[in-house]
Amino acid sequence: MDPETQKMREVALVYLDRSGGLHKFVHDCRKYNDSKQSYAVYRFVISINPSDIAELDATLGNYILHNPLQAAQIFQSVCFIAIKTLSLIEQLQTEAQISVLLKPTHLPPFPSYVLNLSAYPFNYTSQRFYMSEGIVITMGTVTKYTQGARFLCTEETCPFSEGFRYIRVHCPGATESATVRTDFVCSLCSSPLQEDMKFRVLGDKQIVEMIDVKVLNALKGYCNDKSHFRIQAFTVFLRDELANKMTIGSHYRIIGIPACVQNGLQATACIEVNSVQLCKTNGPSCVSDNFKYLLSLTSSSCWRFPAVLANIFASQVVPPGTYNTLKLAILLSLVQTCEKENADYLDLLIVTGDTLVIDRLLNYSLCLLPRGIRHPPSSEIFPSVSKDKHGTGSASIQVCSTVLAKGGICYIGDLCSYKKDKLELLQSVLESRTTTVFIPGKKYGEEADQQVTISVQTNFWSFVDVDSASKKHIQKDNFLIGQMDMSLIPANLVDGFGLLIYNEFPSSQLSSPLAHHILKKAINPEAMLYKVSQQFRTQDYEQFILFAKDIHVELSSEAENLIQGYYLASRRVRRDSIHGSTVSASALKILISLSKAHTKLSLRQTVLQEDALIAILLLESSLTLKHGTSALCVAPNSVFPFDLSDENSLQQRDIYLMQCHHQLLKFIAAYGPGIHINTNEE
Repeated sequence: MDPETQKMREVALVYLDRSGGLHKFVHDCRKYNDSKQSYAVYRFVISINPSDIAELDATLGNYILHNPLQAAQIFQSVCFIAIKTLSLIEQLQTEAQISVLLKPTHLPPFPSYVLNLSAYPFNYTSQRFYMSEGIVITMGTVTKYTQGARFLCTEETCPFSEGFRYIRVHCPGATESATVRTDFVCSLCSSPLQEDMKFRVLGDKQIVEMIDVKVLNALKGYCNDKSHFRIQAFTVFLRDELANKMTIGSHYRIIGIPACVQNGLQATACIEVNSVQLCKTNGPSCVSDNFKYLLSLTSSSCWRFPAVLANIFASQVVPPGTYNTLKLAILLSLVQTCEKENADYLDLLIVTGDTLVIDRLLNYSLCLLPRGIRHPPSSEIFPSVSKDKHGTGSASIQVCSTVLAKGGICYIGDLCSYKKDKLELLQSVLESRTTTVFIPGKKYGEEADQQVTISVQTNFWSFVDVDSASKKHIQKDNFLIGQMDMSLIPANLVDGFGLLIYNEFPSSQLSSPLAHHILKKAINPEAMLYKVSQQFRTQDYEQFILFAKDIHVELSSEAENLIQGYYLASRRVRRDSIHGSTVSASALKILISLSKAHTKLSLRQTVLQEDALIAILLLESSLTLKHGTSALCVAPNSVFPFDLSDENSLQQRDIYLMQCHHQLLKFIAAYGPGIHINTNEE
């Protein structure tokens, strides 16, 4: 035996002993031995830390990184000797029956270990480990593949007509026909070999397609990054314990061996994955100095900082001081984004006559999040199913805008542009935060039909053009005070959106500052028209949103009582004898989500009554647009009753909001019997 190979085997044994891998190996052997069943192949997964092995022996460390298939043979020999020495598996006969999969924990952080499909030439024949990152855009159903097979010589007098001399094991990139063929011959007598079907070992296989994270930049409605890049999806094979380890739309870091799979005349570059890790991006540790200074200046009131933020927000698109209520709602929705199930979602439906300006504002806001997606009309808004293009004939679930916006915002444009079936599906998603994909078994070679439920973790933005909507149907006459005609959109769908907002400036009364802004931007698109645009840049807002959205907030008892008191009183006031209360049960969740979002926007961790009041005013304005005014009787612009031009206007707003708070307490006392709210006076 080669002395170098023997040394690497000894080092491999020492590493397994020190890392705890030997203990796991013995445990796996016992499971095989207890089954009392003979297998053609005994498969073992060994976790490898390349850094630790390189410290023990540089040669073996280099072998694992650059010749992983040969390195696996070294561990295969170690495992076989250990099994025979310790009598761990009685049924095992030959070393060829052992299949070892090396699972590296990481790779060296150098460019040569990063797989880049944009770099040519793409060396898929190297058969070594590469690391790659991407988003899952296509996910196939789990099918079976041949993990290992036993072949016997057809000549009965040949010694190899029995036993486990000829064992075929799947190799990275190999197709099913390559693993199990019919043209093998005996090396001793040259007779044909035949597979012993009783010993075929099957495993799970799942085909997934991933794409570079940069694709998200191409799906935003507006982006400052003008660089050009090439994006190409790549195929990933998940086998056995890695099947179903990925979810569609999620961001993963994988380690595997590239290969080229031949499917007829078409060759596909793919990666046989050995290790999968979910990528989690850490937000910034702080906000910019200008935001810190602004926070200190407005610390005398809990309402001032978010108000000033909204007032100067998106000054690159609209003048400061315009669309303040809408901009505050956008900021609240932006900070209420996360990749968690049962999160506090905040969807926006905007009623407007200024579709061009609103569209620009929403497009600009999308770019403040990594996962801000503008839904292109040519693609699917929800997941779809198609036949796998790799020749398996199985079903493949295709990504959509909703799933790509996971943990972010999905902007779906004009709600009136969608057909009835899409609107019904959207309503179902808004209510359940899940979407179901139906896979007919007969069509895709399965015995039974399947239903795959996909979690939808995104906020939805949309708008309704009042001008075009009014032309499509006859408006009703029996409106209540403050109510808008929303009969073109199903009432349940409108209720599904957290907030219904009517923007301040109808298209027929375009404000002078906005008109000047549009004209100046048309002449010089890159111009900084306002001083605040230089002090609070887009990058500063992006950093602020990423920081604020990760703040963990808790409801104070005072805020919780105020929210519950308003909710119960509002349900009692807004009701009729036929349909009951017009305030949906989801209103309580929306109130809590709005309150938490306002707290995050204030860079605090405890929800106060001041936060709850803003949430109540926003929701009451939304309910007024849907159902008309109530006994609380808030103004349409109750959150921003004055132009915020100086310190005095901020002071006036604080006084006005305190009056609203006092009015709210009276409303709760009158229509919410049994609810007691502690006030500052008490």
